[in-house]
Amino acid sequence: MPKLFKIGQYVIFFWSNENDEPVHVHISKGKYSPNTAKVWLTKGRGSLVANKGRIPQKDLGKLLTVIEDNFDIICNKWKTYFDVDEIKFYC
Repeated sequence: MPKLFKIGQYVIFFWSNENDEPVHVHISKGKYSPNTAKVWLTKGRGSLVANKGRIPQKDLGKLLTVIEDNFDIICNKWKTYFDVDEIKFYC
């Protein structure tokens, strides 16, 4: 599972077995966990799908901004990691 960014106490990453969904990242507090926030990358934006990690809204807003600001970097890392030339969803 590639770690993309560490922002304060949060880690932003994607699971290595989830390339069949739209490009997305998970946000977890402190360490990798199945209880995460899940954000799909859609048309240059981050769309919150779930917040199982119960990340406070104030923190989540800041994290979504980081994700959106790094949209192209995340998409390129997804393409490289999963060895795909083109992403069929949103990037």
